[in-house]
Amino acid sequence: MSRPATFEELLAEGASVPVEGWDFSWFEGRATEERPSWGYSRLLGERMAGATAALDVQTGGGEVLAGIPHPPALLVATESWRPNLEIARRRLRPLGGTVVEAADDAALPFATGSFDLVVSRHPVVTVWSEVARVLRPGGRYLSQQVGPGTVRELAEFVLGPRPVGRVRDPGHAVAEAEAAGLRVVDLRAESLRMEFFDVAAVVHFLRKVIWIVPGFSVERYRPRLAELHERIGREGPFVAHAERFLIEARRP
Repeated sequence: MSRPATFEELLAEGASVPVEGWDFSWFEGRATEERPSWGYSRLLGERMAGATAALDVQTGGGEVLAGIPHPPALLVATESWRPNLEIARRRLRPLGGTVVEAADDAALPFATGSFDLVVSRHPVVTVWSEVARVLRPGGRYLSQQVGPGTVRELAEFVLGPRPVGRVRDPGHAVAEAEAAGLRVVDLRAESLRMEFFDVAAVVHFLRKVIWIVPGFSVERYRPRLAELHERIGREGPFVAHAERFLIEARRP
C-alpha cells in the first residue's frame, strides 16, 4: 500500500501540470464538478449542424468546438492566448476550422454580417456590440457563461471576504445584449457543486483558472494552502460552487 503524498509533493505536482488549453481530464479522481442540466455541448452540436457560417469566440484550445459532429461549411474561431493558438489550430484542422488571434475585449476581425451563428463557452468578456455586428439578420448567439461569485468559497478561503460583482450577472448580460440590438430568447442559470480532494487539485485549478485568485502562485499563498491541506485531511473534500448561465440571443 503506497503512502499518502506529502503537502510538499502535492504542491509540486499541482504546480507542474501544464495549463494550456481547456482540457480538464487531469482532475479525474482529484476534483469533481457538476455539469449544467442544459448540456452546452449538445446544444452547440445542434446549432452548428444548422449553420452555414459559424464563429466560436475565445475557443481556448478548441476542445469543446472539436466535439461537434457536423461542422458548417465555414467554421472560424478566435483565441487571444498564444499558447492556445497552435493547440486550437491542430485540433480544429480536421473540421476545416480556421483559428484567428484576437484580443478578448477588442473588435472582432470580421466583416459585418459574416456569420449566422456565433458561440462562446466561458468567455472572459463579451463585447455584445461586436457579436451583434458580425451576426447576419436572423443569426443567433449561444453562450455558456460564468456567473457572479463562482467558486467564491475557494476565493474567500485564500483571499478573505470578496464582493460579488455585477459584471457576470445574467440580468446584466440580458441588458447588454438588448442594448446591442439583440433579442434574448433563452436564459437559464444554475449553481453547481464542486469538490477538491487534495491541495494539488486546488493549485492546478488556480493556476489554470486565473481570475479566481488573481496573481496566484504557490509561493505567495503557501500558508493558506497549508491550512487548506490540513482542512481536507480533517474534514474531507473542499466544497465550492460554480455559477453558470446559458444565454441565447437572436439578431432581428
